[in-house]
Amino acid sequence: MTGRRNDRHFRIIVVEHTAGPKSGKYVEKIGFINPRTHEMQIDLDRAKYWLSVGAQPSDRIYNILVDKGVLEGPKRNVLPKKTPIVKEGEESAESEAAEESNAEDAGESQDAEENQEAEPAEAEESKEEEAA
Repeated sequence: MTGRRNDRHFRIIVVEHTAGPKSGKYVEKIGFINPRTHEMQIDLDRAKYWLSVGAQPSDRIYNILVDKGVLEGPKRNVLPKKTPIVKEGEESAESEAAEESNAEDAGESQDAEENQEAEPAEAEESKEEEAA
């Protein structure tokens, strides 16, 4: 990010995977973006070259390259994921449903335990019958 406070603009750069984008060490500057004035300049030939040798664009640059026609495909979502707002009435209904399903699961596991206990007793009875 370059510019000054409340007047930001960004460089589009190619960075080695070992260096971070904020380190200041980049391989090549291929353009810039000024989001305030919507001014944008990208060297599309260099962008195509770097993509051909395996460079991975960030999501925002990917979307810009899709707009410019360099890449094909759907745009990527760059907005942060939001959790849905749950109202109090819905929250209590969800918690009751979860409790009921937990109770059903517990009942099934108790039935399974009883069946396992009954099987060894039957096996002992069959052994006694064979011995007699």
